[in-house]
Amino acid sequence: MRDSYERLIIGNKKFAMEKRFDDPEYFKKLSLGQTPDYLWIGCSDSRVPANEVTNTSSGEIFVHRNIANVVVHTDLNVMSVVEYAVNVLGVKHIIVCGHYGCGGIRAAMGHKSFGIVDKWLRHIKDVYFKHHKELDAIADLDKRADRLTELNVIEQVRNLAKTKIIQRAWFDKKPIEIHGWVYGLNSGLITELNVEHDAKEDIEDIYRYEFD
Repeated sequence: MRDSYERLIIGNKKFAMEKRFDDPEYFKKLSLGQTPDYLWIGCSDSRVPANEVTNTSSGEIFVHRNIANVVVHTDLNVMSVVEYAVNVLGVKHIIVCGHYGCGGIRAAMGHKSFGIVDKWLRHIKDVYFKHHKELDAIADLDKRADRLTELNVIEQVRNLAKTKIIQRAWFDKKPIEIHGWVYGLNSGLITELNVEHDAKEDIEDIYRYEFD
């Protein structure tokens, strides 16, 4: 067990040495601050690291991750991240990225209890219930899970657009776009879903805020 832990420390030293070899000023420049154009809201799954799958460098993507990439307006964690990314960092794109083969999605499709995470998975069950006619018509469970993964991302994109943080940014003419992606573990490729938001006109009227 200790060996597996020490592997991380050794890996860190190798990482730091390689970065300094490629660019002696790398860490000095990194320490001056961050100006990312992107906020990534993704799944906690260890197989979907934002920088690696997008081939970007440290400092380019501001990242928030949770089980099954859910955006809940009462979750102060994700709302704080969104507010900081929009109002302080000035990101221009927010990406909600799910992934096929997501354990949270599969768990939400079943009836087994997993403990406190059940409360979190309830949000995904709500997405399933909203689209249950379409999902129940898919006989293959893997394909059904894939479709729920897509529908969940779409729902979270819309949840973001419903927040006061995003609508205020649009009111202030900040050029923020929200995108929905799904990453394929078996291909390494990202699928762009047909859901994008860049104005509150696409939001149902009851969720719209008015600002002075």
